[in-house]
Amino acid sequence: MMQTIRSNRRAFLRQATTATASIAGATAGHSLHHQLVQAATVGGGHPLAPKPGHHPARAKHLILFFFTGGFSHVDTFDYKPLLQRDHGKVVKEGQKPLKASPWKFQPYGECGKMISELFTNVGSVADQMCFMHTVRGDSAGHSAATLGMLTGSITIPIHSIGSWLSYGLGTLNTNLPPFVVLAAKEPYNAYLAWDSSFLPGYHKGTRLFPGSNPLPNVTSPVASVSRRELESLMLRDLNAEHFQAHGREIDLQSRMTSFDTAYGLMREAPEAFDIRQEPQHVLDMYGQDTSDPASFAAQCLTARRLVERGVRVVNLFDVGSNTNWDHHGDINQHAGLAKKVDRPIAGLIKDLNQRGLLDDTLIVGCSEFGRTPYEDATPKGRGHYNRNFTCFLAGGGVKGGSSFGVSDEYGATAAEDPVHTHDLHATILHLMGLDHTQLTYRYSGRDFRLTDIHGNVVHQVIA
Repeated sequence: MMQTIRSNRRAFLRQATTATASIAGATAGHSLHHQLVQAATVGGGHPLAPKPGHHPARAKHLILFFFTGGFSHVDTFDYKPLLQRDHGKVVKEGQKPLKASPWKFQPYGECGKMISELFTNVGSVADQMCFMHTVRGDSAGHSAATLGMLTGSITIPIHSIGSWLSYGLGTLNTNLPPFVVLAAKEPYNAYLAWDSSFLPGYHKGTRLFPGSNPLPNVTSPVASVSRRELESLMLRDLNAEHFQAHGREIDLQSRMTSFDTAYGLMREAPEAFDIRQEPQHVLDMYGQDTSDPASFAAQCLTARRLVERGVRVVNLFDVGSNTNWDHHGDINQHAGLAKKVDRPIAGLIKDLNQRGLLDDTLIVGCSEFGRTPYEDATPKGRGHYNRNFTCFLAGGGVKGGSSFGVSDEYGATAAEDPVHTHDLHATILHLMGLDHTQLTYRYSGRDFRLTDIHGNVVHQVIA
């Protein structure tokens, strides 16, 4: 009843639509399915198909942790015994007294890394991690600093790092978004933290809402797979003709690509997000909180399942723009937030390592800035501090069991090897196989890039 499919998919679809509806149902069988698969491959590549980088990549995926509000480096990973000794001392006129950390530090791993009791589980994987202790940014305000860390710009909203990686490398699975954001609550700047700005819209982060239904409305209302595929192909060809008729407008392509991704999500998302499929020993690795699908532990496990299925970038936000790490009045409140993220982060690193995925998955943990080594609003609190703070990396070609940069005796400034956020971004892109000076997008008469006109790769942290 139906001739062998020709190379022109539109011709095939014209033939298919003249057939009776039963062809799309029970009588279609394997033959029609095979023809639909063939038809779907006609017409060129996908705009998010994998692209080669500028040089061999050390990592294929990025998992980026963002701890909203500014967690304290001197209370977590940058041990300062002199800060403990000089508690209450005023070292500079007009400055508030130094404040010792209320938490004890101890060495972890063969590397002997000193880590506070806030992160004992992270300490257990210290030999897989690299700590950058001299990071600095250009703003001490939450909104601007968040943009600076996630987009490279503290002034105008511009594409996020996940969007740049999607643009530069494409994705390994076009049925899932190239850039996924796991955020139960909005951070400062909301969607601008994962926006694609003037890059094509299909590079924008797809936000999921941690919980039992992270991405609503992905269940198809069409019962027949054959009919659904046929309707999808027909719609795709109508859109393609519209695209050509309107001068290949980039916004039209973005919307068409979003339809393709949505269709792929219907097939793959429910399984990818279902962490109940995991064996108990894996759930235990991330902690008891995995029983709550909205927990940070469940987000970390979901991140592993997503990169396992080809997602290029996963960005996790532990909290939003309220009730976060911004503890001006009492730094002891860090304890509750650290407890929620400590074991899941360590569990993710262990899980990836056991599965052989850590070598090609780069993990980065950061905040918009650190906190002061001296008192703030009250003697118990610490203020914003962008002049020197700590970020951590693991996997993806990073030198494990190492630290880079030395801050001064109080953690206030870089004594050796300062690292600007532009340098951090250049290093992340380098590990992902991209040269930050060549990854550009021309808009409004100039070339834009993640690092603007700055940035140097920190080769010392690369294994």
